[in-house]
Amino acid sequence: MHATLPLLQATNFPALRRHRLSTLQVNLGYRCNQTCVHCHVNAGPNRSEMMDADNIALISQVIAARGIETLDLTGGAPELHPAFRQVVRSARAQGVKVIDRCNLTIVFEPGQADLAPFLAEQRVEVVASLPCYSLKNVDRQRGKGSFDKSIAALQQFNALGYGQPDSGLVLNLVYNPQGPSLPPGQTALEADYKRELFAHFGIVFNELYALANMPIQRFGSTLISRGEFNRYMALLQASFRQDNLAGVMCRSLVSVDWQGHLYDCDFNQQLGLALPSPRMSARPHLRDLLRVDPADDGIRVADHCYGCTAGQGSSCGGALHD
Repeated sequence: MHATLPLLQATNFPALRRHRLSTLQVNLGYRCNQTCVHCHVNAGPNRSEMMDADNIALISQVIAARGIETLDLTGGAPELHPAFRQVVRSARAQGVKVIDRCNLTIVFEPGQADLAPFLAEQRVEVVASLPCYSLKNVDRQRGKGSFDKSIAALQQFNALGYGQPDSGLVLNLVYNPQGPSLPPGQTALEADYKRELFAHFGIVFNELYALANMPIQRFGSTLISRGEFNRYMALLQASFRQDNLAGVMCRSLVSVDWQGHLYDCDFNQQLGLALPSPRMSARPHLRDLLRVDPADDGIRVADHCYGCTAGQGSSCGGALHD
């Protein structure tokens, strides 16, 4: 695995400061049932990192202390954490919106047969990764059989009411490009997804999020191996849009790793770039959020930040402009 951080730290990216913290994005662990080429977490079946019980307990305390509105659960496959359902129930009991970043095929793993009904019962918003609406492209990125399982999972979610008008059960899909290119316009691509998925499989969903691939971890290492890293970075930098800065996720979100440490975003987490708060511990932790409001603190930036501001922009909520 090639390290990309040394290639990203010397940057001209504009300085940013935080707004009010509204979203806590928690990575419950790096174990996953898939090994995707574009994965910036380098997750997979052989990863064993999982959040421990002490840090799990801190999540609900931080939600209360900081008035968190949204708990965004990610991984790996967050559903593989033994305490996943406990975390969801606790947050929903606190009146917090919960997002599950789901790879869809997880519903067919052992012990997950009742996952989709559980998510529906708890009114969890599902953000499901489906890198394309074509079998060939999805299986190339995720492995043979992934597309068929993803379609079957989406049909299962639809049967429970997800994506259906007036159900209140939100199902959003995520698109990633196949390689070192920017995603196409989100509005037009969403229309293509809706048309093709409904015509061929009867599937409906709410929104499509078009996300740029980040030049870090597995994807960044692949770019270096293929001699494409510098060209991709040049594309991101040349496509920078100043007006995207207002909507980047790091202004209102804190990312938490499986050990409870804090970062400005999930990408900084994978690069080991800790939250730069002068009022917190030397290595900021969930415990610090019990006493410190990070509003107005600076945000740690590097060249990968161009990935969130290039072209239409890209964040955990999809394009910032179209």
